[in-house]
Amino acid sequence: MELIRVDCDVLIIGGGTAGCYAAYTLAKKSDLKIVIAEKANIKRSGCLAAGVNAINAYITKGHQPSDYADYAVEDAEGIARYDLLLSMSERLNEVTAELERLGLVILKDENGEYITRGDRNIKINGENLKVILSDAVKAEKQITVINHINITDYIVKDNHIYGAYGFDVNEKKAYAIHAAGVICATGGAAGIYRPNNPGFSRHKLWYPPFNTGAGYAMGMNAGAEMTTFEMRFIALRCKDTIAPTGTIAQGVRAKQTNSHGEVYETKYGIKTSERLYGTMMENRAGRGPCYLDTTSITDEQEQELYKAYLNMAPSQTLRWLETGRGPKSKPVEVTGTEPYIVGGHTASGYWIDNRRRTTVKGLYAAGDVAGGTPQKYVTGALAEGAIAAETLLSDKRDGIISRDGIRTDEGEKKLTEYESFFRNEKTEITIDQLESAMQKIMDEYAGGITTDYLFNKKGLKIAEEGIRELMAFLPKLKAEDMDDLLRIYEIRERLTVSLAVIAHLGGRHETRWHSFAENADYRSTSDDWLLYVNSVMRDGRVELLTRDLVRKGDDEIDFVRGGQI
Repeated sequence: MELIRVDCDVLIIGGGTAGCYAAYTLAKKSDLKIVIAEKANIKRSGCLAAGVNAINAYITKGHQPSDYADYAVEDAEGIARYDLLLSMSERLNEVTAELERLGLVILKDENGEYITRGDRNIKINGENLKVILSDAVKAEKQITVINHINITDYIVKDNHIYGAYGFDVNEKKAYAIHAAGVICATGGAAGIYRPNNPGFSRHKLWYPPFNTGAGYAMGMNAGAEMTTFEMRFIALRCKDTIAPTGTIAQGVRAKQTNSHGEVYETKYGIKTSERLYGTMMENRAGRGPCYLDTTSITDEQEQELYKAYLNMAPSQTLRWLETGRGPKSKPVEVTGTEPYIVGGHTASGYWIDNRRRTTVKGLYAAGDVAGGTPQKYVTGALAEGAIAAETLLSDKRDGIISRDGIRTDEGEKKLTEYESFFRNEKTEITIDQLESAMQKIMDEYAGGITTDYLFNKKGLKIAEEGIRELMAFLPKLKAEDMDDLLRIYEIRERLTVSLAVIAHLGGRHETRWHSFAENADYRSTSDDWLLYVNSVMRDGRVELLTRDLVRKGDDEIDFVRGGQI
């Protein structure tokens, strides 16, 4: 493999929502040399690849940023960072206005006001939202985009980051990218658990199957402090197509009903985890299948649903059309997905200060990898990208980070590691088999679909032992081409994240979020666990610690000043 060295001021890992906006912000406010490293192509990468039909985090008329922060804390049953939520919420409308200026179509009424969908959402035509963002980035001459590069490891010395290593996913090229500051803006982790649909359809997921938790794994391996991995996200989705349900529940106000036609959402609650939990309980009680009752909607609303799903989940509209039974004539069956680790919906990710600094000097986090800030969605990721960019710029001006001490003679050791997989002999276990074994272990012993998301201490111990056994196979895997090498490192990332998930699930001795973390040994909520469960990986072991809640009115956490860390 050829080793390519790249020098820059700022490396942004991940060209999705947060990464693009971080680069865009830096380019508008400085003359720094910026590199975006993206595993796919920024034009259609990340969670926005297929677009969205609403901005789900917006401060609508009559509301304040603090209202959104209060809502997110309540939905998370208190385990969220109020300081992070508030600083994010204060920018939601600002980044939305910038998107509109860049070309996003936001639907308006006859008075020119944004059309709302609920208290915190506005309707958009967002099928090309990622294209709009990527075009804005490509227009900035000081930004270099390296597409099709998989970043595998940070370059860290004495808890200070100096760049990252990676390789081209198509050609035999390795990269050593050196930078004064690094913003991690990769996605969360999908594919850890066995999915709803087997075989050919196994990648029909709620979350992008190419998001493997790379940013989490790199942070863990570098000794960064992580938070709240036990708050998994399990989506309530349309059965089989795994299409979103929020458009139906909020867009046409459809109620959740069981097979007897009884509305059950009022029995269990309508918080994010409660909607899922109610569905599981009704099925367990023999009152399933469960539905979103759309049979009372109007013809106009049915047409709106057809269009909305064509924008973001075409398989659902195609299914309605192919069967000849639309949502007006037949209720939409719903089910839960496998669990995901995603800081855009929950609070899992890097432990950061209010300026989006991680505990590794010179490393910043935004979007799905940034912990403590649930319900951030698209605009929240944009806001965090902007905050991280501004903090990095400020730290560089203040001399907190610099390119002094960067060693550019390294990279050969990582190159040798990459090449070793091509020299390996074929073994009795393949990459696909390793993935299937991992998903089976996590599904059966760490709270997957098979157990209705339940787990206990004994099962978690079996899961940890199984995951460690699988990790021992990693150095022996054989790569025939660069795609194989990519998949080997994606399995490595998923296995690493699995260890953290297992440790965190066992570390919280309560059930605070039904289904999301349904602990069979501790079935109730305890005030003793109004704490953040955090972790640091040392010598391959996940060591847990707790942090006190950051509540409304508390001083913000600032790592530079010492803070709570």
